[in-house]
Amino acid sequence: MPGMRLARWAAAVPMAGLALATIYPLVFTANVAMKSRRDYILDRFSPAGSLSWDNLAEAWAGAGMARYFVNSFVVVACAVALMLLLGSMAGFALAQLRFRGSSVIFLGCLAGLFIPFQVIMVPLTRVMADSGLVDTYPGLILAYVAQFLPFTVFLMTSHYRTIPREIVDAARIDGNTVYGVYRRIMLPLGVPALLSVGILDALFCWNDVLIALLMMPSPEHRTLMVGVNALRGQYSDDIPTFASGVLIAAVPLLMMYLFLQRQIADGVTAGSTKG
Repeated sequence: MPGMRLARWAAAVPMAGLALATIYPLVFTANVAMKSRRDYILDRFSPAGSLSWDNLAEAWAGAGMARYFVNSFVVVACAVALMLLLGSMAGFALAQLRFRGSSVIFLGCLAGLFIPFQVIMVPLTRVMADSGLVDTYPGLILAYVAQFLPFTVFLMTSHYRTIPREIVDAARIDGNTVYGVYRRIMLPLGVPALLSVGILDALFCWNDVLIALLMMPSPEHRTLMVGVNALRGQYSDDIPTFASGVLIAAVPLLMMYLFLQRQIADGVTAGSTKG
């Protein structure tokens, strides 16, 4: 019908514009990364004349991006794994177990979402320095957990509240301990939400610059985003090398979204209905 066709076009045109605005920066960055410094200075917006991987090789090997990539991967993987473990346990306890003070604890987690990191970065850095955790992997991992765990607990609690409590009661009657209920029943039921929250947590940690800059001041311990941020100062006006670093940092997240987009959608909608 003409009316439905017009409505579809009215929705498709803004969505196409939004998709173009999202894709263009990535295409522009990839195009700049393929140019030499001279070609970029002469015309930064023209298409690259040929595919040149020299800038990517320089950023990866010469600027130390390979080492920074490994640092980020290790820290993000450990931090996300720890957040998912603690967040799923806390979410199960706050949503399904009856104990005094659960509402206060949940409100405390909510309050943690409203505290910017800039407010706590000075005392956190002092505590880490006094504990000998500055410039160490455990220190940065714990800092990420402290910053992003309230978000994980909040989403996992919201998800587990949609699961009927009768399931937990029936499992307890069958002889399962609280840990058995969590491991055998609640953890498998929470996989969609865990996947979605894990991707978001990984995105937060991977893109972080401020926390990593405070916790890892040594150049050899830099994370990938801190290394990318240092590229421009190190290479002054070598924008193609800087664009290559940005592209290297963006590729893992793009691959994750491409391969896990269905799971991400399932995780986002998990918990939207009850029963």
